[in-house]
Amino acid sequence: MGDDGKEKGSCLKGYKKGVLEKKVERALSIMESCGLCPRKCGVNRLSGERGVCRTGMRAVVASYGPHFGEEAPLVGSHGSGTIFFSSCNLLCSFCQNYDISHGIAGREVSPREIARMMSSLAGQGCHNINFVTPTHVVPQILEALVFAAETGLEIPFVYNCGGYESLETLEILEGIVDIYMPDFKFWDNTWARRFCGVSDYRERACEALKEMHRQVGDLKISADGIAARGLLVRHLVMPGNVAGTAEVMNFIAREISPHTYVNVMDQYRPCYRAVGDKDIGRPITSGEYREALAAAQAAGLTRIDGPRRLFMPNL
Repeated sequence: MGDDGKEKGSCLKGYKKGVLEKKVERALSIMESCGLCPRKCGVNRLSGERGVCRTGMRAVVASYGPHFGEEAPLVGSHGSGTIFFSSCNLLCSFCQNYDISHGIAGREVSPREIARMMSSLAGQGCHNINFVTPTHVVPQILEALVFAAETGLEIPFVYNCGGYESLETLEILEGIVDIYMPDFKFWDNTWARRFCGVSDYRERACEALKEMHRQVGDLKISADGIAARGLLVRHLVMPGNVAGTAEVMNFIAREISPHTYVNVMDQYRPCYRAVGDKDIGRPITSGEYREALAAAQAAGLTRIDGPRRLFMPNL
């Protein structure tokens, strides 16, 4: 189930019974003194204790269905099959989905129910299964994949996360995740501490992106324009260069790959606790966004996505 260089299908294709089950056991063991993410809360989630993510033994799903607001290589003609997990390991104060992440909308579901959701999305023609905010529920996702594998599910899996990841958890996911889609939110940890309550965001995001790229490489897009495997990085431009865009782009180009597919996003608006904030309580300006795109180009990145889709050669 390792990286075999394929460009179509899911990592569950050729599933061998016992391999995935061992990954489930390893992931569940981490939940006994939870260290699934770098916060390392240390609570026993197997017995119902809850840490920062406020999630116990079962995952909470807010919604699922075909989604057409993702990047074009994920959406295609039939949509990305998103499963929105409630809560989060970052809990950004400016989150645009705060009702899901902070409010924990939705209901607890069993692994078998998650597997049924995946099968339903595949049956609707979705090009992939897109796990949104999955970091704190990796064991539950793996449990669901055991059931999904038995049904013959073979479309790519997308790990759509905030970038604050544990290497141990990512290593468990090797051979399972086809497309990694992390955010790179901040370069300066001062802002990460203020808006997310973590002091090591940059370090954890940098090592996470390196590990993700090691596992899946640059994003591969099939002849019909659909992403099959690889790394896709999202970066949200924020007011006053709070996100440290130039530094992030330089890191990606130099330390990951200049061919990394990077979506430079312009949709920041103040939400939740950002409303009225002296630093991020306003939308970005057109000038700030132009500067962000220029920084990405200056860094030498060759696959920059955004409203104007500047460069997107198919590798």
